[in-house]
Amino acid sequence: MSNIVVRRLLIDLDTPPERHWCGGDAFRTAWFNALSMSFPSGEQFFIDSVRAGVQTLPEAERQRFEPAIKGFIGQEATHRRVHALFNAHLSTQGLVNRLEARALRRIQSLEGADVRAAVGATAATEHLTAIMAEHLLSDDAALQGAPARWRTLWLWHASEETEHRATAFDLYRALGGNELWRLRLFHLVTWHFVCDALRQTVNNLWHDGSFWRWRTWAEGWRFLFGQRGIVRALSGPWRRYRRADFHPSQQDASHAEAWLRAHARMWQAVSPAAPA
Repeated sequence: MSNIVVRRLLIDLDTPPERHWCGGDAFRTAWFNALSMSFPSGEQFFIDSVRAGVQTLPEAERQRFEPAIKGFIGQEATHRRVHALFNAHLSTQGLVNRLEARALRRIQSLEGADVRAAVGATAATEHLTAIMAEHLLSDDAALQGAPARWRTLWLWHASEETEHRATAFDLYRALGGNELWRLRLFHLVTWHFVCDALRQTVNNLWHDGSFWRWRTWAEGWRFLFGQRGIVRALSGPWRRYRRADFHPSQQDASHAEAWLRAHARMWQAVSPAAPA
């Protein structure tokens, strides 16, 4: 298992973002804001899932997983904290986080279920975040025009998602999770992820006052379905998860590694036990 470094992000999180901080593009801004709104509750779910899952392993297996789990939890806890600060700024702009309540209801529905269900759902979501991370790191179109500090936030997050992309997947396998449920959970998670992100994006545009502008939807079409749009870019990587021989380590990590090396001044390594 690869070494997972927990990093403190060294950017200004106190100054609020502009209303359309992503290059003046209302749709891209609303989309990234929607993703950010999903992270605090989502990251906590991932933390709780792997923590509960690893505790059910035999002692020898638990010790083998312990460094990766600590690093995973440390990184996810830091993401949760940073995006909570970012989301607080969005709230002052009048945006309303409807996504979180829906996500929390689904999380509560898993209480008492086999721990492999939560770990499998975590592994599936980690694949979605890892392939989006790969796209952000390899193509600057999505964050074009964003201020340097917000580009740093998203690309730091993307790099760490790439770094710990295999942790929940390996844990699911170690827990005896089968292929049938791995794929069922993946399709279910994909459905909820896409629906939640789009619904919250529309909600953000409504509260932002950009919903009725023709330009907003032209921007949205290009972002989603254009030549460099995320649907085209992610469809192939999404399908990789469905292969019987899939493993997250098959994903190229070179862009994430290069970004972390080139921007080492923007973060500080900390102990996994003290992520924030």
